[in-house]
Amino acid sequence: MTNVMKLTVWMGLAMLASAMLAQSSGVVNSSGNSKAAAATPAPEATTDSDYVIGADDVLRISVWKEPDLSEVLPVRPDGKISMPLLNDVTAAGLSAVQLKDSITEKLKKFIADPRVTVVVTQMNSQRIFVSGEVVHTGQTPLLPHMTMLQALSQAGFTQFANLKAIYLLRTENGKQVKIPFNYKEVVKGDHPERNILLKPGDTIVVP
Repeated sequence: MTNVMKLTVWMGLAMLASAMLAQSSGVVNSSGNSKAAAATPAPEATTDSDYVIGADDVLRISVWKEPDLSEVLPVRPDGKISMPLLNDVTAAGLSAVQLKDSITEKLKKFIADPRVTVVVTQMNSQRIFVSGEVVHTGQTPLLPHMTMLQALSQAGFTQFANLKAIYLLRTENGKQVKIPFNYKEVVKGDHPERNILLKPGDTIVVP
């Protein structure tokens, strides 16, 4: 075998070995990530939520392999739901995860290793109301950390709205409280402390 042929064979073996090593360790692509790393499954997404269930919410309760216990239930005004075997179960004031744990624990008296899922399908308890000289009157969903300005921007004003005389009606300790709100001052940056966070059941009135 000539020297040229030996050199050609040696180069071919070297290239083959390099390719096999790259395949086993993961070739780095242009973004700096290896192909092996890209094939690694991503962590599972969490379903935990800090949403607090309230009256009038609608829940979907599912119990694995127990169709008679799986149903869609409204939360009653007293904050409870009615389930077969368990009768009344308190739901208001709990998150979906906390309610799932509560139902699971109660079902252990009747079912071996119950697997429960709780999903809030309608968040009717988290809502506010806007009335008066606004484009969109009536109830609106209360988004997390929603302020007076955010709620009013969604409602929109009519040409007759008195922006200096807006007020908020809120029930505290069983009594209705009236909180004045001067939109023109707050929107200019004056008195930012008056741009308060809204609570479920608040009513904004635009005269």
